[in-house]
Amino acid sequence: MPMLDRLLLGADPAGQPVGQALKLANRHGLIAGATGTGKTVTLQRLAEAFSDAGVAVFAADIKGDLCGLGAAGAPQGKVAERIAGMPWLNHQPQAYPVTLWDVHGQSGHPLRTTLSEMGPLLLGNLLGLTDSQQAALYATFQVADREGLLLLDLKDLKALLNHLKDDDSLLGDDSALFTSASAQALLRRLATLEQQGAEALFGEPALQLEDILQPTAEGRGRIHLLDASRLVHEAPKVYATFLLWLLAELFEQLPERGDADKPLLALFFDEAHLLFADTPKALQDRLEQVVRLVRSKGVGVYFVTQSPADLPDPILAQLGLRIQHGLRAFTAREQKSLRAVAEGFRPNPAFDALSVLTELGIGEALVGTLEEKGTPAMVERVAIAPPQSRIGPLSEVERAAVIRQSPLGGRYDKPVDRESAYEMLTARAAKASEASAAPASKPSAGTGAGGGGFGEMAGDLIGSLAGQVMKTALRQAANQLGRQLARGLMGSLLGGKRR
Repeated sequence: MPMLDRLLLGADPAGQPVGQALKLANRHGLIAGATGTGKTVTLQRLAEAFSDAGVAVFAADIKGDLCGLGAAGAPQGKVAERIAGMPWLNHQPQAYPVTLWDVHGQSGHPLRTTLSEMGPLLLGNLLGLTDSQQAALYATFQVADREGLLLLDLKDLKALLNHLKDDDSLLGDDSALFTSASAQALLRRLATLEQQGAEALFGEPALQLEDILQPTAEGRGRIHLLDASRLVHEAPKVYATFLLWLLAELFEQLPERGDADKPLLALFFDEAHLLFADTPKALQDRLEQVVRLVRSKGVGVYFVTQSPADLPDPILAQLGLRIQHGLRAFTAREQKSLRAVAEGFRPNPAFDALSVLTELGIGEALVGTLEEKGTPAMVERVAIAPPQSRIGPLSEVERAAVIRQSPLGGRYDKPVDRESAYEMLTARAAKASEASAAPASKPSAGTGAGGGGFGEMAGDLIGSLAGQVMKTALRQAANQLGRQLARGLMGSLLGGKRR
């Protein structure tokens, strides 16, 4: 197979190239290894290979150095020696087309979604709700759907919770699910979320998937990097929930592709254990289902973590490409885990995988790929090929230049706060207050046929209300249709996606 049809990873001990067939790259993968063994550089190498093949990439930049993809490399020392030992590599130092994102909008374009798109299931997981609190959240989303109240950001949800807490007439049959105590608990959880800086994640303009999938003019895949260096430490649950939402949206919106010569998108989930930490069983089951099915949509998911044991067994069973950097085993538990990792590869009679795992140097890995028919190939000991971009972060000046030259410049940078639940409920409250104050502020003009009587005032009020009801009904119909089209996948799979 021509090398253009493969993701070249590095060389075996004989100097021969080792890689994965590009058409099998939607079978997902794993990059694992102890800290400092070279996982980030391997991720960088894979991202370049996907970009060269015209495949879009979305990855989390946990340590802040993956952004070096946006600058040309300058190989020297051991890196230059390794390149010289791979003449078939055709190594050409170059910068890659990178788009930088940041939930807080400081080191990249602001990254947002809406509460409506996320849905109650993922939001409940983010907030860590009890069963009764989750039921109250579902009831709140039900009311929002019926009343045409768009839930775009946190202030929209808080406004609706406060409204329902004071007046439960809108709940209807869902009143049994909603209690004042649950509403208070939800409001406290939302306040905690705001303190973590997560408020910036919700709002508009929300991320559009077509902007991620759009290639460059030269046909290269654009590499999208989320600066998660702050997020993963201050709000790890927010980081994990956003990645789950992104995966769900891709599954929901992308059409079936069947067998193709290459995927549309490669997702790299660094610190992958966070996706499964304290995740409810129902949500984890659906995540496993989505990972299994999303490959038919042309999406390859690559988990990056220290040990394969960080992932559930049903997820591990779906991974076609396995890149295992060095592991250290000092305790009995670690040695048991080491044996499990070695047994996860198809044995190679040329060496003992268990022994090699503790001998691997920096930039070396045991690699298990898939053969042409999709069956596991024998494990190989591989020296990972150095990336063509810079190994190390961009400077602040370079990062600012990448953001300034981005084709998405100006599209996401300015927030938009259109009419949604907060504004609509505020307007309703103001009109109700005016209506209740009107009889006390205006003297009675009598009930006769003379001008300005009660009958004329009532007629004006009825006419005004009729016009308002018509406008509200039209707006609610349009809003509800939009919400039905926009609600996230995960709630749908569990029956939690409200219509």
